[in-house]
Order: sequence, then C-alpha cells, then structure tokens
Amino acid sequence: MKDVKKLLKIQSKMNVVKKLNSISSLLEKKNLICFLIVILIFSFDRISKIKIIDHQTENTQVYINNFVNFDLVWNTGIGFGLLSSNSNIIYNSITAIICAIIIFIIYLIVKSLFMDKLFLSMVLGGALGNLYDRFTYHAVPDFIDIHYKGFHWFTFNMADIFITAGIIMLLIKEIFIKNEKN
Repeated sequence: MKDVKKLLKIQSKMNVVKKLNSISSLLEKKNLICFLIVILIFSFDRISKIKIIDHQTENTQVYINNFVNFDLVWNTGIGFGLLSSNSNIIYNSITAIICAIIIFIIYLIVKSLFMDKLFLSMVLGGALGNLYDRFTYHAVPDFIDIHYKGFHWFTFNMADIFITAGIIMLLIKEIFIKNEKN
C-alpha cells in the first residue's frame, strides 16, 4: 500500500513538471517573437483603421496619387469584400468560421517550426485585427483603394495585407524550400 502511495506521489509530481515544461515551452524566445509579431501587426492595423475612420467621418476620400486612394468602405464579408451580405445569419456564420480558423492557426503556430511560426503569426495578427472589427463595428473597415483608370481592385486594409503576405510566404516556402529545414 505504501508503494502505491509513493508511486501516486511521484506520478503527481511528474504531471506538475510536465505542465511546467509545457508552459515554459510557450515562453521560449521563438514563441515570444511570434507573439510580438502578432501584437505589432494587430496594433499597426488598429492605428491605421482608427486614423482613417476618424478622418473619413469629417472628410471625403484621401487622394494619394493616380493609382491609390484611401476611401473608407465597410466590409461585412471576408477578405476583399467577398461573401458580403446584409444577412445576420451569414455574417454570424462567417464570423464563427473565422474564429475557428484563428484557433486552428494558433494551434499551427504552437506546433510548427520557426519559419512557419513567423508566417502564421503574420496571418494571425491580421486575422485578429479584422475579427476585432467584426465584433466592434459589425463590419471591417477597408480603405486602401488601388485603381488604374476605370479599373478598381478590391478595397482592403492593413490586416488584409499581412494575411495575404503571410499566406504567400507560406506557399513560397512550401513550393521552393519544402525539403530544407527551418
């Protein structure tokens, strides 16, 4: 009986050590760098959106040059205005799917090698910026309008740039650097 109690004590101490090791692995330098990237991208996105919303409530679009303007548009869909709808069911469904994807991205960041962590952190920072807007404004403020003569590309924001860049970097890495280690 004493041996069983000793074994249970040892097992309980080992479980505590395992939990501490998993917490300390989250605090590794690589993970902290990724967390910093997410915070910086989220902050940069928030600042840009706050500035444009404040400016556009009193003014019209901002003319930059013949190819780029800042013109505030409220997006209820996903990236680049796709799947926009006035239906609450569709909006809430898209938001729920985005939340699930964000949780999956966090899982991937924890399980990935460093280079993938960096690119996924870019995607996560942008996704969290847009998710914040979905909860705060019930739409995402898009404002970067790229155009040439009569053709206008989809209006987008800083978060969309980081999401797109992170995905492109992941694809390039997978295609061209697939067999090399991170």
